[in-house]
Amino acid sequence: MRALGIDFGTSNTVAVVRGGDGRVRPLLFDGTPLLPSAVYRDADGRLLVGADAHRRARIDPSGFEPNPKRRVDDGTVLLGDADVPVPQLVAALLRHVAAEARRQLGGVDEVRLTHPVRWGERRRMVLVQAAYAAGLPRPTLIAEPVAAASYYTSALGAAVPPGRALAVYDLGGGTFDAAVVRRTATGFDVLAEQGLAELGGLDFDQALVEHLGGVYSPSRTTVWNGLVAPSDTGSRRARALLYDDVRGAKEMLSRTVSADVHLPALDIAAHVTRDELESLIRDHLARTVTCLAQTVAAAGLAPADLVGVFLVGGSSRIPLAAQLIHTELGVAPTTLEQPETVVADGALRVGAAARTGLPGPRPPAPMPRVATAPPHIVGTPAAGPTSPAAPPMPPPASPAPFMAPAPVSPHLMPMPAQPTTTPGRPWYDEHGPVLVAALATMVGIAVVVMVVLLL
Repeated sequence: MRALGIDFGTSNTVAVVRGGDGRVRPLLFDGTPLLPSAVYRDADGRLLVGADAHRRARIDPSGFEPNPKRRVDDGTVLLGDADVPVPQLVAALLRHVAAEARRQLGGVDEVRLTHPVRWGERRRMVLVQAAYAAGLPRPTLIAEPVAAASYYTSALGAAVPPGRALAVYDLGGGTFDAAVVRRTATGFDVLAEQGLAELGGLDFDQALVEHLGGVYSPSRTTVWNGLVAPSDTGSRRARALLYDDVRGAKEMLSRTVSADVHLPALDIAAHVTRDELESLIRDHLARTVTCLAQTVAAAGLAPADLVGVFLVGGSSRIPLAAQLIHTELGVAPTTLEQPETVVADGALRVGAAARTGLPGPRPPAPMPRVATAPPHIVGTPAAGPTSPAAPPMPPPASPAPFMAPAPVSPHLMPMPAQPTTTPGRPWYDEHGPVLVAALATMVGIAVVVMVVLLL
């Protein structure tokens, strides 16, 4: 079965495909697995996504939305001179992903979309509407830490015995999420989750820009102010180049001890060390570690009770994050070279344990009846924090793109065959009579044998 896993992120969207041969691989967009989640509406009403959206925004930023995920509760977003429904923004991204998946696989039979644990029904339905508008099949919705835990056990081969718990530290470009998941006989349950909605790699970029401003703006104040607060197309392009170079230097400092940042308009290559970057972001990272410790405590566990701490999300590769976790919690976390793809990849691996003889995922909880065919849901806790109540989402300006096909009967994800019992019937009702007959036969044989021996 050709499957597509999508992690719709604040800064970047990642997609992973599994072909008929069972091989899992990331989709590449312009040579990278990271598709910027940005959307731009041009004068003709077309929605451009990814790097194309960023390029157009340098000319006219009025039609630009860099982080649609942060606008999920807004209903609509003003882009240029039009209000665009949020599901339409997400659909533009998913449509681009779907086109690339079809190009590589020739079609998609199954779609799995990940989401934060705390997202309630209203937010999740934005993803569902967007998937239908993008022409994708009815999606399975999977909580992000459950997808990460599935990658941890399936792809990495790490053992999480039933009853034991794993902590997931997810530090992305725009948000931080911490969760504790427990392995059960049927999959993973989310015991606790917390997060910092406005903290991520973008804040680290900004801290570095402000540091450079403190060093160079006193001598060239006018030029620097024009760079960070542009008023024309040329200045906006220069600012975009500055932030691109800052982000690249930040990522390089995860691998090396120093990097250079080119400052447009100033014609300076600023030298930055890892120690400087860590001093700028230490307080931010300390907040994430505190949030993680609170999440573990909320799950009723101590750090020593965990089988491990799994770091996912692009910004989690910063070495200081692992150091602080090890120091504060006493647990050496598991880190990867490319943590951005873990959640999307793990979404396709949910259920892989069942196919290898290990416990598989628990059946997805049914969604309330909606206008579209309901999605599958995996990993949403039975009780816990959800998105705040909000008024019904206004319908899009043109409802046709969001009309789903006629509802189909819901079906569950593939589960391992159960040949030994009949679902919904007690074991002893089905096998009791057979067992009694077998015991009676054995007793009869024993009596005959004893009589023969006595004679």
